[in-house]
Amino acid sequence: MINIALLGFGVIGSGTAKVLTDSSAEIAAVVGDDIYIKYIVDLRDFPGSPFESRIIKDFNIVLNDPEVQIVVEMFGGSHPAYDYSLAALRAGKNVITSNKEVVSNFGDELLREAAAHGCRYLIEASVGGGIPLIRPLSTSFVPGDIYEIAGILNGTTNYILTSMTEAAIRGKPIYMKECIAEAQRLGYAERDPSADVEGVDACRKISILTALAFGKLVSPDRISTKGITGITAEDIRSAVARGNQVKLIGRAAKLADGRVYASVAPCEVPPSCPLSHVNDVFNAVLVRGRALGDVIFYGRGAGSLPTATAVVSDIIDIASNIGHQPSQILWERADSLYTDKAPDDGGFVML
Repeated sequence: MINIALLGFGVIGSGTAKVLTDSSAEIAAVVGDDIYIKYIVDLRDFPGSPFESRIIKDFNIVLNDPEVQIVVEMFGGSHPAYDYSLAALRAGKNVITSNKEVVSNFGDELLREAAAHGCRYLIEASVGGGIPLIRPLSTSFVPGDIYEIAGILNGTTNYILTSMTEAAIRGKPIYMKECIAEAQRLGYAERDPSADVEGVDACRKISILTALAFGKLVSPDRISTKGITGITAEDIRSAVARGNQVKLIGRAAKLADGRVYASVAPCEVPPSCPLSHVNDVFNAVLVRGRALGDVIFYGRGAGSLPTATAVVSDIIDIASNIGHQPSQILWERADSLYTDKAPDDGGFVML
């Protein structure tokens, strides 16, 4: 039996527990052993939950239990998520996370700690929700072939821009505030949507994708970031009149001189680009390689069960390799190599 601990029992944590439970027999057949959730760390109580007896409030219980081999961090925010992840790695425990804030700010350090202590730090759920993206970028491309990544990385803003575009096509008045309120009503936007509409969420994700593609992590606070709050009805109507779509695009490229470009900005995207056809809450990532050409990853970028499937895929990966873990990929901190000057427009016209 392989014992794991879940840190956080919110939307993603409860979804992960459900996927592990509902597919326990199938997962055991693949792994060759049972996966058992021994602890769930959360400050809240969950009376009536089938996992009620396993919920604890003290992370040190997990840290000091030699039977726990995998820690799955799903708290959100930097602290205590970073602190607990660091402590778990230093104790020789494998760590899995869905936390894009921690990965974008501390991923290079945590990857090094994992390598130093003979364990792994996996992040499949940190970008793209349930889209299989992180593992292919890490293992399925020829090293050095990728020269650019561009994507729609935030489902909330994509839903809002899609709603505004559909209104423009019908010739109806366009009000962003109404689109945001509808997104909140449907559960696509938080009560405070600022991290989404101001581009912060997409910025963290493009930081991670930059590191995956080029091995160079740029801090989110260095990346040129512009959200959608300045987009007007006229911007939408003008784009539609030209046959284009307005999308919030995260983009990264590696220049010939070794510098790294990354940005987040609303862009006018022509119909020749596959990203122009990605609507509603869906995400898509376009990967461009010199030898490979263009590859696109598409799917739901958020949600309890889609994101939980990504978490569980990492659990299966580690559990299947207990005792002979593959080498940990490392990133280089590259803030000094960052440039906010794009090499060309890449087909995207920033607004």
